[in-house]
Amino acid sequence: MAATPNPSATVTAAPTAGATNTGPLVIVTILFFMWGLLTSLNDVLIPHLKAIYTLNYLQAMLVQFCFFGAYFIVSLPAGALIRRLGYQKGAVTGLLIAAGGCGLFYPAAQGGYGLFLFAFFVLAAGITILQVAANPYVTVLGPAATASSRLTLTQAFNSLGTTVGPALGGMLILAGASALTADQVAALDAAGQAAHRAHEAATVQGPYLALAAALAILAALFALARLPRIDHAAADDTVAASAGSALQYRHLVLGAVAIFLYVGGEVSIGSFLVNFLGEPNVAGMTAARAASYVSVYWGGALIGRFIGFAVMRVVSPGKALACNAVAAIVLVLCAILGHGQAAMWAILAVGLCNSIMFPTIFSMALHGLGRHTGQGSGILCMAIVGGAIVPFAQGWLADHVGVQPSFFIPVACYGFILFFGLKYANLHRQGATTA
Repeated sequence: MAATPNPSATVTAAPTAGATNTGPLVIVTILFFMWGLLTSLNDVLIPHLKAIYTLNYLQAMLVQFCFFGAYFIVSLPAGALIRRLGYQKGAVTGLLIAAGGCGLFYPAAQGGYGLFLFAFFVLAAGITILQVAANPYVTVLGPAATASSRLTLTQAFNSLGTTVGPALGGMLILAGASALTADQVAALDAAGQAAHRAHEAATVQGPYLALAAALAILAALFALARLPRIDHAAADDTVAASAGSALQYRHLVLGAVAIFLYVGGEVSIGSFLVNFLGEPNVAGMTAARAASYVSVYWGGALIGRFIGFAVMRVVSPGKALACNAVAAIVLVLCAILGHGQAAMWAILAVGLCNSIMFPTIFSMALHGLGRHTGQGSGILCMAIVGGAIVPFAQGWLADHVGVQPSFFIPVACYGFILFFGLKYANLHRQGATTA
């Protein structure tokens, strides 16, 4: 899953004599891994909760609506919190809030779907604070010229988390679920249905309590770690005093739309994968088996980001983005129009195309903003709310036309990303473009 850009001011690391960046970068990379794992577990829980509470697709997508809606609501307050506490204490706060969100899954198993949605929101709020605190370290722990490449590398470990998450969830949550079909559950009396629902919901309690404990331990270790102090450059006042705003740059505005649609398309595909692979004309898989293939989807992004770490040093960002968008469009269309193994592997291969999109769009959108870079980062951060809106739209379409045709929503998302990549293919040579 894509990492959130920092919405606060430009930052610099206070130099420490004899210090190296390797240790701090490893610590921050662990955080990237953890929030990737937590985010991708949603792809396992959505079909699980859908079956437990007999939801339609639109209702099931409320999980992503609450989760990614937190990015939009919490990002700006998180920036203010980080400015008050500092980056290291802010990361600890984010970890503890995320641990609390995981802990809420235990009572949610008895409290119903609404409490699950609240737990998702609290968990995502913690992750948002964590990301806002952690990202500046990636940008300053090395030369500025290779910041985008370094961000791609750390996001590779974020992708490792998203790869591990679904497989882990499949083993710990879906493997313990009942094998009863929806018709068999419907045939039970009221008491039997209630007992079945309680049993199925309880399968999430143990794994999420373990995650809560892991996050709390990580918070303690992070609090004790010796990280370089990061100071705000005196950019906030400069930005506020300078003429105009980041929104005057057309490539930033279009980049924010591209981030919105990229995150939305990526999350939407992951959210529907288990159900897509369960379609009789695709693979007819059980949810537990399909969960392992969700890891293949996210694993493609992992592989692609390691490749992108090297390729993006020599290839034009816009051209690389456009090529990946074309490949994604072709693959999703094959998944929509095809069937069987061809459709299955086509949709899974989209993960490889997603790999470089976020860091590439992010760096292109902020190119040449100068004093407005901090404000532009905040705008891009809020655009991640696409992960809440686009799956919701696909859920509505799936309820009306079916799961397979609903994937035209991601096709439209990648279509705009293709346009953005082609329009600004040579942005690094042309400079910033104002509206």
